[in-house]
Amino acid sequence: MPELPISLPQLLSAIAALLLVFVSGGVIYLSTVEWRDRRRRKALEAKRRS
Repeated sequence: MPELPISLPQLLSAIAALLLVFVSGGVIYLSTVEWRDRRRRKALEAKRRS
């Protein structure tokens, strides 16, 4: 069996780091979308009251 250029622990840690970045990016994106939507809804509600 040919030797891999990186070891299994290195490969697993790289995959874990990529997943961490992907999940963190998703959380930041969803939080931003929710924050913008909440601002939009508050503005619409204030406009309806006035």
